[in-house]
Amino acid sequence: MVSLTEVKSSNSLIPSTLTPGLVAVFVGATSGIGESTLKAFAKYAKQPRAYFVGRSRDAADRIVAECEALNPEGEYIFIQADISLIRVVDDVCEQIKAKESALNMLVLSAGVPLLDRSETSEKLHALPALIYYSRMRFITNMLPLLQCGASLRRVVTVAGGTHEGLLDPTDFPALRLPLKELRGHLASLVTLGLEAVSRIAPDVSFIHCHPGSVDTPLFRHMHGQPGKQSPFEVSMVPIEESGERHLYLATSSRFPARQGNSASVPLPDGTDISIGTTGTIGGGVYSVGSDCETASPHVKKLLTELRDKGMIEEIWNHTEEEFKQICGPR
Repeated sequence: MVSLTEVKSSNSLIPSTLTPGLVAVFVGATSGIGESTLKAFAKYAKQPRAYFVGRSRDAADRIVAECEALNPEGEYIFIQADISLIRVVDDVCEQIKAKESALNMLVLSAGVPLLDRSETSEKLHALPALIYYSRMRFITNMLPLLQCGASLRRVVTVAGGTHEGLLDPTDFPALRLPLKELRGHLASLVTLGLEAVSRIAPDVSFIHCHPGSVDTPLFRHMHGQPGKQSPFEVSMVPIEESGERHLYLATSSRFPARQGNSASVPLPDGTDISIGTTGTIGGGVYSVGSDCETASPHVKKLLTELRDKGMIEEIWNHTEEEFKQICGPR
């Protein structure tokens, strides 16, 4: 496990090792993990510019004020949007592209407290619409800007990293899967989707992480308020620690891109570069747990088996077909 002390020590080097004026986009950042990661970014980065996307204007006004108090030299821009809709994702990305020519960091953490198989107005299963489809649309839309980043170039998606499981290729949208199989299926979908994108962007680093049990509004909605009787209480990750850890994932040299020399916070002596999902050191795509360590050999073996069955190609063909049906051809 990477200790919180190690995490904070790495983050403290951000202002001295990364260039001023980093540009970041945080999707799902008006509460919870996204908000705490945004604030950590504001705290450490020099003259940062952060776009954050969410639904609540009231929460956004508060967050902007708190970020400005943490770092008055930064710029914090809120975009109000329902990013469960792919067409809305496209609109948000166009707004950012109109203002920026390069991007250093994309952090995706929007969640949905629904397990009832409800659909969005675009006929996507609401849960994977937020966990997978809209995030992949953000990533592919913003990829040209990420590849133009002069220093750091990284994507962090907060979902089910290290919990990859069996994948049903007849039901990628998970409309019929039993609930007990849902997490493993979606986690594998996300990780292999990132591997597909990495093939066309080897100079960008991609991290699929699991945050652990964090006291967020989404967690309380799903599990109730943590308290003395809560089975989650002992292992709860404080929200501030979660923000520090996700910023660490977004900036540390432990998780480099497969190719290129993008800048990141240097490692202390004795710390190794992480092993990617393909089993290679510095593989460019990483499945990471709440302890900031990568997936077990068992998970990597499972991913290898899925990869060998052609699942990356099948997943990406399916994903592009869904996007085409909703938005038309590019």
